Amino acid sequence: MSKRFDGRVAIVTGASRGIGLGIASRLVSEGAKVVLTARKPEPLEEAVAELGGPEHAEGIAGKADDVEHQAEVVRHVLDKHGRIDVLVNNAGINPAYGPLIDLEHSVARKTFEVNVLAALSWTQQVHRAWMAEHGGAVLNVSSVAGQRPSPGIGYYGATKAMLSLMTQQLGVELGPKVRVNAVAPAVVKTRFATALYADDEEGVTANYPLKRLGEPADIGSAAAYLLSDEASWITGQVLTLDGGLTLTGGV
Repeated sequence: MSKRFDGRVAIVTGASRGIGLGIASRLVSEGAKVVLTARKPEPLEEAVAELGGPEHAEGIAGKADDVEHQAEVVRHVLDKHGRIDVLVNNAGINPAYGPLIDLEHSVARKTFEVNVLAALSWTQQVHRAWMAEHGGAVLNVSSVAGQRPSPGIGYYGATKAMLSLMTQQLGVELGPKVRVNAVAPAVVKTRFATALYADDEEGVTANYPLKRLGEPADIGSAAAYLLSDEASWITGQVLTLDGGLTLTGGV
């Protein structure tokens, strides 16, 4: 494994499991020190242990959309490591399933705050504290659900569509020192997505040209490329990671 992130420090939100942990694992394997965030301390402790312990990672519990938590994490990382080279906005929620016309406003508001506003706020925090002067790379975790109508998860998809557009806007605004890109996965085998495939994984994968669902490691490898210097001429892009699903008209 190459060491593209030797000496670099990353913050990964929503990283106690699933895609966030998959990205963190890849960054650690390539030499990064990674600070994980998630709501609950116990899963964070397990994730840190899985990543090799405090020599490689540490966890700070808090809500992704809590501005005070964001500021605390940024201060801690700068106090301890003296730099923030990478930010991964992975935290996301999808508490509602069903048509938009029935969506409760309180649920819609919370989903927007976590999936969109929190990603913007984390980016603002690290930009003001470090990246504006020293540079860095930001990655947002969007979704193919944001690329076309997605029955049952339409509002989740709408927030991811905004996250993708926000990625492009920030790519324009924050260059040349800071690059901002996104990945847009289809269904990845995580606890978060279990309801989308658990009852009929074979049937779900039938529409994928590569005939399998994604794994967190698939997202981790693509994320590491976009965050590395090898992607130094790439910004404002949304990379679809879907096993070919959208080629067949599926979501």
